[in-house]
Amino acid sequence: MKSKTNRRSAFKKIGMMLGAAFGMTAVDAKAGNGSKKEVVGEIVQDQNVPLFSGAVKHGNTLYIAGKGAHFEGDIKSHTDHVLKELEKELVKNGSSMEKVLKVNVYLHDLEDYKGMNEVYRGRFGKNPPVRTTVAVYGGVPGNSLVEIDCIAALD
Repeated sequence: MKSKTNRRSAFKKIGMMLGAAFGMTAVDAKAGNGSKKEVVGEIVQDQNVPLFSGAVKHGNTLYIAGKGAHFEGDIKSHTDHVLKELEKELVKNGSSMEKVLKVNVYLHDLEDYKGMNEVYRGRFGKNPPVRTTVAVYGGVPGNSLVEIDCIAALD
């Protein structure tokens, strides 16, 4: 029995050395932090079945679903409205525009890129988030000229 114990101990030591060599540890303090998904926004229903959540927290990260502008207007008024709605959701959940890490912008028409940028510029502070902007084939749902979602830090 002693030889099996010694062999296990030797394998454990080898594993720990390899882990250390590759930047891993036997106990990762962050892996066991117990963080779990928490829905913090409205759950949108489709035929009485949950379709998607408006906002979700997981650990120190906040994910906000796309916001659109569902009224008559131009790209500038729609972009301003959407950014204000995102900011409300961020603040409500303990974040801010300055803590946004990633933004996705979906345009109904790529011709609106310049007008959207005029309103978007400076809204996220001196260190803006990374961003992807695309024109969506078939348009943005709900007749909005723009839809924006984001991922933000919570600290």
